[in-house]
Amino acid sequence: MNADPSLEPVRIGIVSISDRASSGTYEDKGLPALREWLEQALHNPLQFEARLIPDEQARISQTLIELVDAGCSLVLTTGGTGPAVRDVTPEATLAVAHKEMPGFGEQMRQISLRFVPTAILSRQVAVIRGQSLIINLPGQPKSITETLGGLKDAQGATLVDGIFAAVPYCIDLIGGPYLQTRDAFCNAFRPKTAQRPYPANA
Repeated sequence: MNADPSLEPVRIGIVSISDRASSGTYEDKGLPALREWLEQALHNPLQFEARLIPDEQARISQTLIELVDAGCSLVLTTGGTGPAVRDVTPEATLAVAHKEMPGFGEQMRQISLRFVPTAILSRQVAVIRGQSLIINLPGQPKSITETLGGLKDAQGATLVDGIFAAVPYCIDLIGGPYLQTRDAFCNAFRPKTAQRPYPANA
């Protein structure tokens, strides 16, 4: 979708964490899913910093720090959040955190529990480092879409809010750019005092 050049540009880090995809064993689907969803959700001009890396804790932490230092106000990771031995994304994320934001992980598990009881095994976390919000997402594209955007019934009414509804205001509060969502796709919540006017038909 076309971005609005009058809005503040946003740099976003997207990180797919997978031993097999990073080694070329199979095609990574996490990065395209993240990019596609964000381009549909936001009016802002977006610049993506994409990384495909293996499940190595030190490498993940280093990548997150590099993306924050590069000016990414939002960093989304996908993969490596289960209980398996090689799943170390949450540990790597918490290691670089200045503040933990547990509500994001709680909401993601609530969404996933509507589909599978094994959602309680997921360990996604979200943290703040400096003026950047870092969120661990699930590994599957369908789950990425559900956790970011939430769930709707057949008539389009919201059943469960996705976590992205809270992301723009969180980034406001930590001093980042103003993210303008496409309301028909993803309606972010802000208090009235924090809202900026934008054409209703945009």
